[in-house]
Amino acid sequence: MLWYGLLIAAVAVERLAELVVSRCNSTWSREHGGVESGTGHYPAMVVLHTGLLAGCLVEASFRPFVPALGWPMLALVLAAQGLRWWCIATLGRQWNTRVVVIPDATKITRGPYRYVPHPNYVAVAIEGLALPLVHTAWVTAAVFTVLNTALLRTRIRVENAALGALR
Repeated sequence: MLWYGLLIAAVAVERLAELVVSRCNSTWSREHGGVESGTGHYPAMVVLHTGLLAGCLVEASFRPFVPALGWPMLALVLAAQGLRWWCIATLGRQWNTRVVVIPDATKITRGPYRYVPHPNYVAVAIEGLALPLVHTAWVTAAVFTVLNTALLRTRIRVENAALGALR
C-alpha cells in the first residue's frame, strides 16, 4: 500500500504542476485577449479530480493488490500521463485547465489533435478508470467514470462552442 500511496502522491504533484502551467498560460491568454467560457462547471471538476485521488487512497486501504490487474492498469496510467503532456506540449500557451480562448487564434490540428478532437479528455478518462484499478479500487473507478462522463458532456459542449469561432 505504501508504493500505491506514493503513486497517488506523484499524480497529485503532477496535477499541481499542471495548475502552475495552467495559471501561467491563463495569464498569457488573458493578456492576449483570451475570453473564459463555462466557469460554472470548473469547481465541480476540481472536486471530482480531488475526490478521485482521495477515493483511491481510502478504498485501496481495504482492497488487495492484484498483480494481474494492477500492473496493466499502471501501464495505462503512465500512457495517460504521456498523452496528457503531449496535449500540453502541442497546445503550448493555449493549453489550460479552464476554457480560455483567444479570439482569432488558429485552431490546433497537429499532435494528438490530428487524431482525436479532445485527446486530453481521453487521457483523463483512462486515468480515472486505471488509477484506482492499480490497487483494485473498483468503486472509485466506477463512481469517477460515471461522474466524469456527465461532467465531460458539459465541458466538451462549452469547449466546442468556444473553439467554434477559431480559424
